[in-house]
Amino acid sequence: MTARTFTAILHREGDLSVAECPEVGTVSQGHTIDDVIANLKESHRSVLEEFPLSDVGRPLLTSFDATHA
Repeated sequence: MTARTFTAILHREGDLSVAECPEVGTVSQGHTIDDVIANLKESHRSVLEEFPLSDVGRPLLTSFDATHA
């Protein structure tokens, strides 16, 4: 089994933390950051067992400004 590093983007939704992996599309939630990362790893593992990835590139992470009414 080969170890890879993936990206986790976290944000809060009410009293839950939500984590998303953009390389694979997995999403998970939990009450603590440790819980959400553990849940994301489990979700990730299940998806990759069913749908193995070939070479996955790292996403480009940036920010932008926007105006709204």
